[in-house]
Amino acid sequence: MNSKEIRQKFLDFFESKNHKIVPSAPIVIKDDPTLMFTNAGMNQFKDFFLGNKKPDNPRIADTQKCLRVSGKHNDLEEVGVDTYHHTMFEMLGNWSIGDYFKAEAIAWSWELLTDVFHLSKDRLYVTVFEGDPKENLPASSVALAEWSKHVSDDHIVYGNKKDNFWEMGDIGPCGPCSEIHIDLRPDEERNAIPGHLLVNKDHPQVIEIWNIVFIQYNRKADGSLEPLPAQHVDTGMGFERLVRAIQNKSSNYDTDVFSGSIQEIEKITKKTYHYGDTKEDIAFRVLSDHIRAISFTIADGQLPSNNGAGYVIRRILRRAVRYYYTYLEFKQPLLYRLVDLLAAQYENVFPELYQQRAFVARVIQEEEKAFLKTLEGGLKRIEDIQVQDHVIQGKDVFELYDTYGFPVDLTRLIASEKGWQVDEAGFTKALNEQKERSRADAKRETGDWIWIYKGEHPQFVGYDQLVVENSKVLRYRILKQKDHELFQLVLDNTPFYPEGGGQVGDTGILIFDCEVIQVLDTVKENDLIIHIIDRLPEKLDVPVFGEVDVTKRTLTENNHTATHLLHAALRQILGNHVHQKGSLVKDEYLRFDVSHYQKISDQELAAVEQIVNEKIRKNIPLEEARRIPIEAAKQAGAMMLFGEKYGDYVRMITFDPEYSRELCGGCHVQATGQIGYFKITSESGIAAGVRRIEAVTASYAEQYINQQIKELHAIKSFFKNNNNTPKNVSDLLETNKELLKDVEKLQAAQAAGLKDQLIAKGTKHKDVLIIKSRLRDIDAKAAKTLSVNILAEVGAAVVLFCLEQEDKITIMLSIAEQIVQQNGWHAGKIVSELAKEVGGGGGGQPFYATAGGSNKEGIQHVFDKLESLLN
Repeated sequence: MNSKEIRQKFLDFFESKNHKIVPSAPIVIKDDPTLMFTNAGMNQFKDFFLGNKKPDNPRIADTQKCLRVSGKHNDLEEVGVDTYHHTMFEMLGNWSIGDYFKAEAIAWSWELLTDVFHLSKDRLYVTVFEGDPKENLPASSVALAEWSKHVSDDHIVYGNKKDNFWEMGDIGPCGPCSEIHIDLRPDEERNAIPGHLLVNKDHPQVIEIWNIVFIQYNRKADGSLEPLPAQHVDTGMGFERLVRAIQNKSSNYDTDVFSGSIQEIEKITKKTYHYGDTKEDIAFRVLSDHIRAISFTIADGQLPSNNGAGYVIRRILRRAVRYYYTYLEFKQPLLYRLVDLLAAQYENVFPELYQQRAFVARVIQEEEKAFLKTLEGGLKRIEDIQVQDHVIQGKDVFELYDTYGFPVDLTRLIASEKGWQVDEAGFTKALNEQKERSRADAKRETGDWIWIYKGEHPQFVGYDQLVVENSKVLRYRILKQKDHELFQLVLDNTPFYPEGGGQVGDTGILIFDCEVIQVLDTVKENDLIIHIIDRLPEKLDVPVFGEVDVTKRTLTENNHTATHLLHAALRQILGNHVHQKGSLVKDEYLRFDVSHYQKISDQELAAVEQIVNEKIRKNIPLEEARRIPIEAAKQAGAMMLFGEKYGDYVRMITFDPEYSRELCGGCHVQATGQIGYFKITSESGIAAGVRRIEAVTASYAEQYINQQIKELHAIKSFFKNNNNTPKNVSDLLETNKELLKDVEKLQAAQAAGLKDQLIAKGTKHKDVLIIKSRLRDIDAKAAKTLSVNILAEVGAAVVLFCLEQEDKITIMLSIAEQIVQQNGWHAGKIVSELAKEVGGGGGGQPFYATAGGSNKEGIQHVFDKLESLLN
């Protein structure tokens, strides 16, 4: 049975049990502050478990893209080293939202594994929660009774809270669980050691394949547990492990889930995978795993970056590059060449990758190129590090890691090859200090919800009105941040739009019995609209008057509608390959990121601008379908964004059915004429294949244009004949260019005149001519030419210049090549020490190096110190 058949049989089985089959949510989470990535199948159903929403069918099943590399579920360093951990993995799951419970969940799991997938019953073991007196949690007697109907006592293992009480995070829904493990060892090993002794003991052949969680509790911020209003079932079965068990393989990587990628890596690298534990074999596994995590997160809208979720993806990508660079000895981009194969493999399961395969490959390739340069730069940087007693200092290792992105284990490997050691304690100390700084900056504590009125579901009314009267507070909680305290408030109905879809959250006021409270922001946590305030009113149980800041909302609506008009215009001018990759919609300006492989020309931008302003002048009315079946929206040709999670019913926004029709939950103008005017202010590249456009509308566009005109008039005023300002400026720049050339010639001539004087003043040190000079009124280019000419004439010499330029000092050190070879002197290392005398830093090659500083009083110390470093 191949992996595609296994996946489909799972879904068909639960469909036969009256479960609704739903698509995977995006792997990148946008509306839950507690998570960056979907790390379990239940994430998208969290609101159901918390009682914030009700499903139209209480029975659900799916296969969900998940990622576990950070936080509580940090498996990254194990991936590829063992045979059953992954970064991105598929979680097959079935859920009961207040419907069936332990009996059905246990019976169906056993039926599926043994009757449908025909797994051997004597190889399966189950675990049952033994209880925890400290938490006042009883043992799972019902689960034990249900399992006893299917398995013998010696195949039931009692588990503690660590193994058999599942929690998604520090707070949230949780409960006892039963795991199903399979023993894949050969019969002789099974006869020697019973399988139940190896359950949850990290044995690579005795592995968990399914976890059935009975969600009964909610973990509060103070650590206590409270019963949930209804009991739920949340199951998760690792698809890759299930396929391994059914296909009777000894490793997840031996299944057809990964074998295609591994074979492609063999073709590309001309190396062979040997199914072992060598570094080379681990590299094959790392690449075949990591390409999935990288590709699917980019397809879902998360580009690699230096912070947040983007940094996690960059870490995964760089780990893969490091493995093929070091252990497969492949020195050019490789990962991007696996995207097409991966996209085809998952075309009918997760089609978003197939639809964007060219874009995803382009992003990965550029990331690989950049990091390969980093690796090369790090190798050169290691050559410049001063090693004391054959030990690389911890601070230098950390600088390579933190500043240059150079992997620590690669530093260790290079050090070992050179007979050096790494100051591990020093590195760990520097790393922990950085982590502590990050924790302190990001520290925030969220309190438990305090209920005022229970049982009501909040309603958003802000599409139709910006004021509510007689609203009421349902609940609130305290949010403690680094240096201040805020409060989060939930109303039963609210006009305040929560941040989402690129649009910023509304601000405004709430009035409680004449007491005015400012709403600083509005955010969304899953589907809960939360108002951020800086103080609580004296009375919380009184009718609430709420009013959105009308000016800010109106300007924000202008910009949001403008992004739709812009998107359509870009596709018209550049082509249908253009897709939105991100946006920011504020009252002051809009920012719009799109997929496009080259700079958008000035002519193209002008054409886009012209189209948008034409649509504004036509005053096209808004057509809103507030609740339309998603299939109907697709048939109507609505634009859908990759990485967004859509329900069965969606909101469709249209400005002329022939021009712009998108699925969108944001706020818009009633007619395009309200926007007034649209002006692009900048265009730039932010990642491989992604361009960013910034623009202004309405009064901000007017201000921008007036400022441009003002600056143009100011420039015109400098010229007597201002009829042709562009020509005047061009002529002025050309004249300046010629004058600079003349200055360079004069400086070169001056430097040439200095050459003989400096050689005559040189002194000997260890039979080497040492030339030092303090130079003024000569730029770095002329000074470097001077040092080259001196070495060309005298041969074996060391030339040290200190250039003074206003408040800046440049140290320049040149050493003749034969001197470097004879004496082992290194200009880069020497100049980094000299720079300390002027309060600066620098480095370079063995033959030539520079450094900067600002302390002019230290120049003489630089000259005095040189000989002591020439040992």
